[in-house]
Amino acid sequence: QIRSAFAMTEPDVASSDATNIEMRIELDGDHYVLNGRKWWITGAMHPNCKIFIVMGKTNPSAPPHRQQSQVLVPMGTPGLTVVRALPVFGYVDPEGHVELRFENCRVPVSNIIANDGDGFAISQARLGPGRIHHCMRSIGAAERALELLCKRALTRTTFGKRLAERSNIMDWIAESRIDLEMVRLLTLKTAWMMDTVGNKAAAVEISAIKVAAPNVALRIIDRAMQVHGAGGLSDDWPLAQMYAHQRTLRLADGPDEVHKMTIARRELRRHDPDFRM
Repeated sequence: QIRSAFAMTEPDVASSDATNIEMRIELDGDHYVLNGRKWWITGAMHPNCKIFIVMGKTNPSAPPHRQQSQVLVPMGTPGLTVVRALPVFGYVDPEGHVELRFENCRVPVSNIIANDGDGFAISQARLGPGRIHHCMRSIGAAERALELLCKRALTRTTFGKRLAERSNIMDWIAESRIDLEMVRLLTLKTAWMMDTVGNKAAAVEISAIKVAAPNVALRIIDRAMQVHGAGGLSDDWPLAQMYAHQRTLRLADGPDEVHKMTIARRELRRHDPDFRM
């Protein structure tokens, strides 16, 4: 009946490091008072979105990973303003990627999720399964793009031959299928590990698919766009919008660089358990 939106990312800090978050959540009697800005809050304009899960700092003097908490802020709470919807490559998602402003926004203390200081741990627990869903959608987009590529190549002729008969196009098709099946199996392996050994033990695999799936999808979509010529850049086909969406996934729920750092650290610690950065 209702939806929520997760408000973590902020415009004034590098939110790929969640310890940077500056949103203040201060205790005032039996209420929390929120002040700060959030942006790229996905789903906030969906008609069923009625509540925000907001991450901010309740205790700035605590250890870095215990400073953050998450509280529930209903849509329409005084002091909460939906500032604008943010376009992605010129596309405006009907469900929204919005900027929010919190100005002395008050919610009851009972709106905290779990306990004070649990916000960072909650975000990590939420983001692991979320990344699986992103990768599933990336695989679906790549499949659609490959289908469109093949159909276009079979129906377009240049210099007396169908595009499908050109060796470079055949290479693109073959490489696309190979890449797609590899990332599909890696995603399935990751889901299996999350089910059997848990998110923490599957951290490397979760990071690996989060890097691999959007990048594979982007390569396949780009090839499909090239085969469609100028039409691939238009809205007559879904490819341009698919490309824009997949490009955002190289940043959403953690940029590629953060996930690669996670993978590299785990790999190095296999050889030096004391390795730190």
